[in-house]
Amino acid sequence: MDDYLVRILTKSGTFRGMACVTTGLVAEAVRRHGTLPTATTALGRALTAGALMGALLKTDQRVALKFEGNGPLGKILVEAQSNGAVAGTVRNPAVELPLLDGKVDVAGALGRAGFLTVTKDLRLKQPYQGTVQLVSSEIGEDLAMYLTESEQVPSAVGLGVFVEQDGSVGAAGGFLIQSLPPQDEEAIRLLMERIEKLPTLSEHFRNGGTPEQLLELLFAGIPYETTEKRVVAFQCSCSREKSEEALLTQGKDVLLEMAQRDGGVSVTCSFCREVRTFTLQEIEAL
Repeated sequence: MDDYLVRILTKSGTFRGMACVTTGLVAEAVRRHGTLPTATTALGRALTAGALMGALLKTDQRVALKFEGNGPLGKILVEAQSNGAVAGTVRNPAVELPLLDGKVDVAGALGRAGFLTVTKDLRLKQPYQGTVQLVSSEIGEDLAMYLTESEQVPSAVGLGVFVEQDGSVGAAGGFLIQSLPPQDEEAIRLLMERIEKLPTLSEHFRNGGTPEQLLELLFAGIPYETTEKRVVAFQCSCSREKSEEALLTQGKDVLLEMAQRDGGVSVTCSFCREVRTFTLQEIEAL
């Protein structure tokens, strides 16, 4: 089954919710970056967060998430587009830590001191940027804090990634719930209780659970309608033209020296690991 995201809106208009399955998306990122299990879990959560944030955008808008801590992972970068395309990278993919209380130690890998920076390209003159300190370094709670503090929309985020014993991605997915004005305090309390009692998200998706079923668990007894269902997938926004722009930032003399020494220049995209090669003649023309 292709990865996809479902968006709902309660009949009262006081909540919107999204849930997505991202197993294939995360597996593709792992294949490209060669991550070890701890890094796989962290990157997978961040990619799922990107898919959820991308669904909040309008047509042709983009969002970038940067989780940067003082742990061995260094930082995680994710870019998501309004059309469901998501890509991401982690500075150190070869991070593997012992389990902590039986769980993957994402917080230890990312580092418990650091920042989440969210940059939105809303097709305006200047991009919007907001930064918050990491509160747990578990990815989901940090994104919820950003949405609640910086965008003033009370939010809850759940993310899950299951890594099989062979290091492959068995399941990945998550949800995002936002409270809209006027706030329904009783419904907020009910939803918080249900979130706390939810089964592990990675197990939900690994056992064949769907985004629709996850939303049904959360919003049982609260009337809602499905407003959108969209495909999400690993897809990078890089291009040969963007690679040329990156090369030009090196300056004419440096670029020519590199090309003449090596007979050309290769550029590797940090998000998708695609390699683009430029011959000496192409560099001279550039």
